[in-house]
Amino acid sequence: MKLKKLKLSHPHIHFIGIGGIGMSAIAMILAKNGYSVSGSDIRNSHILKELAKNNINVFETQKESNIDKILKNKNNNILVVISSAIRSDNLELKRAKKYNLQIKHRSQILKLLIDQKKSIVISGSHGKTTTSTYITTILSILNKDPTAVIGGIVPLYNKNYNLGRSEILVAEADESDGSLVTFNSNISIITNIELEHVDHYRDLKDLIKVMKEFAEKSNYLIANYDCKNLKNNIEASHWFSIQETNDIDFALIPKVSNGCEIIAEYYEKGKFIDLINVPIPGIHNLSNTVAAIAACRIAGILFKDIKEGIKHLKLPSRRFDYKGLWKNRLVVEDYAHHPSEIDAAISIASTIKNTKNNLSEIAPERLVSIFQPHRYSRTLKFQKEFAISLSKSDLVFISPIYSAGENKIEGINNKTIGNKLRKLNPDLEVYTPDNNQDLIKLIKKYTKEKDLILVMGAGDINIICSNLFLKVINNWSIKNDLVA
Repeated sequence: MKLKKLKLSHPHIHFIGIGGIGMSAIAMILAKNGYSVSGSDIRNSHILKELAKNNINVFETQKESNIDKILKNKNNNILVVISSAIRSDNLELKRAKKYNLQIKHRSQILKLLIDQKKSIVISGSHGKTTTSTYITTILSILNKDPTAVIGGIVPLYNKNYNLGRSEILVAEADESDGSLVTFNSNISIITNIELEHVDHYRDLKDLIKVMKEFAEKSNYLIANYDCKNLKNNIEASHWFSIQETNDIDFALIPKVSNGCEIIAEYYEKGKFIDLINVPIPGIHNLSNTVAAIAACRIAGILFKDIKEGIKHLKLPSRRFDYKGLWKNRLVVEDYAHHPSEIDAAISIASTIKNTKNNLSEIAPERLVSIFQPHRYSRTLKFQKEFAISLSKSDLVFISPIYSAGENKIEGINNKTIGNKLRKLNPDLEVYTPDNNQDLIKLIKKYTKEKDLILVMGAGDINIICSNLFLKVINNWSIKNDLVA
């Protein structure tokens, strides 16, 4: 079943920054529905090659001439789509404005998709991509064939989107710029609320205000009872928990946990239903699992069918992603770029230290954290918290900051975190190289056999490390080089 024609009276749609994880998913869905699509991105990636294979004209620069070329072939009736990452001084954007072309934010296009489907929209500070991936996977395994717009690579599809034939749409709603308040969804999920995007929100109150507005526009809101910021500020239709069962609509209480799975008791409205084997490590991922179960149950899916779907769950790319062995060192990649996310990744890693199982291949003896700070504003706000989280490692490398387009802040860099970390734990080995070439040299020099190397960050740290690991680790792929 194809999408109805969107309210876009344009023969051509051009995405500035089409290689972004959210932009590319929407562009692919539109292209596969017969729209004429082009885009540009200054960062070469696997996703650009995939877009090109699907008849999307991709410019690998962002020059004024790109707009001129499109206008020459398509006349002036062109829609230009941007994300919040596109700055006002972008040359393509400036040219589009000069020609008075219509410009829309990606959230406006996503809203059009959401409005024409029975939508399940997932937001929250952490766990959005994982929860979205779980819901999409369960529905797909059960032949519900949803359309999906996801902020990461879904293992079942090996891509970040799906053009489904059913009336169901699963979409990840990014809270980073506040644009999610425009969405009117059938079912909404808020996984948790914690201040993260300090470049956009003044404080936690500012974020809560936006999330309240998002919540009020949903027919059914599913929220995390274990998150105090949610429980104390948001009115939900249904609550989920991994700690409580009384007066909770959907609960998943952990009983046995290790580095590769969790066995948990499932409850609905306080009543024990069944024992579930969740094939994913990490207690925080159990919270994402019960959120996914709740969405599927409210959507009318039988629990016995959901249980079958859970057997097929896998984490999206860059979420505690086992890459393999490099010189008898176990390498794991994670998207963690907030202190809470680092805590979660290190928590999983700690469960497999000195333990050999079917995933880890060796029994790691030390935890080595390689962390790339993401954004100067976030580093300024959370430098102390980053140090506390990383202090739970046995050896730490902190790369230069990935700016994500931000201007530098004087006195804020990777050494800022390193200095706080050394004060917190003087015995901990901490390295803060000036550049990524030196980072690679230090990793080679100071890691040793039976280390668990945990690569963390939302920038291009995976690409940097792939240059070291790629020739040895067959599982490492530049496919997952989408960065925020």
